[in-house]
Amino acid sequence: MSEIDWDDLYANGAYIEDAADYPPRWAALAAEFRAQMQAKDKCQLDITYGPHAREKFDLFLPDAAPRGLVVFVHGGYWLAFDKSSWSHLAAGALAREYAVAMPSYVLSPEVPVSTITKQIAAAIDKAAGMVAGPIHLTGHSAGGHLVTRMLCSDIHWQGCFPARIARVVSISGVHDLRPLLNTTMNDQFKMDEAAAAAESPLLHHDHKPVPVVAWVGGDERPVFIKQSKWLARDWPSAEMVIDPGKHHFNVIDGLADPDSPLMHALLG
Repeated sequence: MSEIDWDDLYANGAYIEDAADYPPRWAALAAEFRAQMQAKDKCQLDITYGPHAREKFDLFLPDAAPRGLVVFVHGGYWLAFDKSSWSHLAAGALAREYAVAMPSYVLSPEVPVSTITKQIAAAIDKAAGMVAGPIHLTGHSAGGHLVTRMLCSDIHWQGCFPARIARVVSISGVHDLRPLLNTTMNDQFKMDEAAAAAESPLLHHDHKPVPVVAWVGGDERPVFIKQSKWLARDWPSAEMVIDPGKHHFNVIDGLADPDSPLMHALLG
């Protein structure tokens, strides 16, 4: 048998046309959206939820009283990006009268993935204390992993709100981290088998029975489709949806459209 190229299996940009154009485009759209929301006095930026400079989130508010809270957690393999590239993706939920929180978190290798998990729980805790109503969690790639982790029984909340979590949509999420031990990225994660297993939602069978959608693009790398299949197979509360024609970078676009199938999956 030929040796498996694990780095290639989990490489996204190498298989997306004009992949390098996406990050600056996201950043520009996000900056324009924040400026519009600031002009309307409908956002609070850089709300602190922890002591680190990256432990902040932005909160965007709809024109009417919020019906609930959506939290979007960004991806980047726990190694890249922050909240400032994704603000425009709040548009869909805002149009449906939901407030939207978008947190940054400290990246690896400065902290392990387990610490990032705790940071996202802290961010949601604080945002939940600012907005009443049901909470809908969504995240992309590493963010998809993080929002799914929020349903696992080992998450310790400061507030008494976990019963408010109504739905989770993991977009192209990584639900079993053990394969990443074979990638060069693990030089920065520094995970061993036990740490990877502990941070794998797939292996937490005592999770909260909240409806979960494992949403993945039909044109993604095959391993990302498998990651979603595994979650739908092993979590009774989870189902898988394949978004035809979408790859890893444009599969999130539906979050900006209140009438998209992705937004219907998130909010019903």
